[in-house]
Amino acid sequence: MQGQSVLSGPVRLCAAAIGQLAEVVSVPSYDRSGIEAGIVHFGVGGFHRAHQAMYLDRLLELGEGRDWGICGVGVLPSDRRMRDVMYEQDCLYTLSVTHPDGTWETRVVGSIVEYLYAPDDPEAVLAKLADERTRIVSLTITEGGYNFSAATGEFDAHNPAVVADLAPGAVPATTFGLVVEALARRRERGLAPFTIMSCDNIEGNGQIARTVFTAFARLRDPDLADWIEHNGAFPDSMVDRITPASTAGTAAEVAQRYGIDDSWPVVTEPFTQWVLEDAFPLGRPAYEKVGVQTVADVAPYELMKLRLLNASHQALGYLGYLSGYRLVHEAAQDPVFERFLLRYMDTEATPTLRPVPGVDLDVYKRTLIERFANPAIGDTLARLCADSSDRIPKWLLPVVRRRLRDGGDITCAATVVAGWARYAEGVDEQGEPIDIVDPLRERLGALARKQHAKPTAFLTERAVFGDLGDEPAFVAAYLAALRSLHDNGAHTTVAAASAD
Repeated sequence: MQGQSVLSGPVRLCAAAIGQLAEVVSVPSYDRSGIEAGIVHFGVGGFHRAHQAMYLDRLLELGEGRDWGICGVGVLPSDRRMRDVMYEQDCLYTLSVTHPDGTWETRVVGSIVEYLYAPDDPEAVLAKLADERTRIVSLTITEGGYNFSAATGEFDAHNPAVVADLAPGAVPATTFGLVVEALARRRERGLAPFTIMSCDNIEGNGQIARTVFTAFARLRDPDLADWIEHNGAFPDSMVDRITPASTAGTAAEVAQRYGIDDSWPVVTEPFTQWVLEDAFPLGRPAYEKVGVQTVADVAPYELMKLRLLNASHQALGYLGYLSGYRLVHEAAQDPVFERFLLRYMDTEATPTLRPVPGVDLDVYKRTLIERFANPAIGDTLARLCADSSDRIPKWLLPVVRRRLRDGGDITCAATVVAGWARYAEGVDEQGEPIDIVDPLRERLGALARKQHAKPTAFLTERAVFGDLGDEPAFVAAYLAALRSLHDNGAHTTVAAASAD
């Protein structure tokens, strides 16, 4: 069993140490030196390394996909640390699958073969993107990285970073600027556009990617935008694997269990799923050989995941935190929250879904509860609560709008929104400050603090809620939940909302 023997180390994770590491963990059996990068990926974080890079690693183990290695790209200042780790570790990292019984399965993943940090050398990134060997550009840039309004669906052309990238002679600094400049170079050289594969949690992520990249291109050159629109491919995808943020404790655990010094290990759950629209004009890895579902229509799977898993995560986040919990499994193991989640999923979210081929939704929903309750993951509620203004409009509010249209119950969904508003006040039920992580933190916080005097203040942020603040049924359900949160606390409010 892995972990029974420990290296005398710690041994620094790098290509030269693979032979030693093989004594305690699984390592690549394939020769990484001859792998060519056919995929450029923006946003190399924990999820990408637990998911897309893991699937390609599996394929390489089968002796296939050697022209589909991954070149990671960092764009943001926060990506500097990943740059340093990737350089120091020859782009290797450990991926540990943690089971509910406490056992670990750990592997060194070798499918990322190159890493470029755009602020260091944007021309190197452009050259890689424009190279004819690059046939897929994949993205995990978070919901907020697509720069569009969830309320209107429009690309934000006034974003200062976008404006700067569109200035004459500007050196591209954003994902949009880099990708579109590379597409312009490919067009000039007579090369077809690479496929842009979004792997972020957005409904219709392929269409959203098409919309935002062509919108940026149109601001730069309408003819280029037309070329991208007519020749580009933007497949939809549904991705699923709960992957908490790595911490210093994660690295210490890997060092203790195996004697491996990995500066940025990844820990994830056993469950993994990837449903991918099979639309790749320039080819793709044989993902279907390693468990990826390639289908003609991703939408049913996508809605299932966003409205059941992702929206339920939001339900656990704010209300669980306000109830005094700090870890996801602690809240999920509370029978009150279990009833609340199942009531939301059964009576509010499920009626908005399309039939999902090959999936028993009742089994899927029970499995979600089990996944949330896995104590081995150690995921934090604070992570689920981050970037709420990007997540709630894309995952939960579509359920509210559909239920309002159909005249259905929205008690649980309205309670989640009220929980977010109460959380956004920045103080928990014990009077302790809450560290709010959100791009609209200041604006939404100011509105939340007004709601004791003006209960509907939070709903006036139209960039988030659009016209939902004008819907009497939603406002009534929201106000009832908010009043209960202030008067009775989160746990009692959740219990009342989940009662039959």
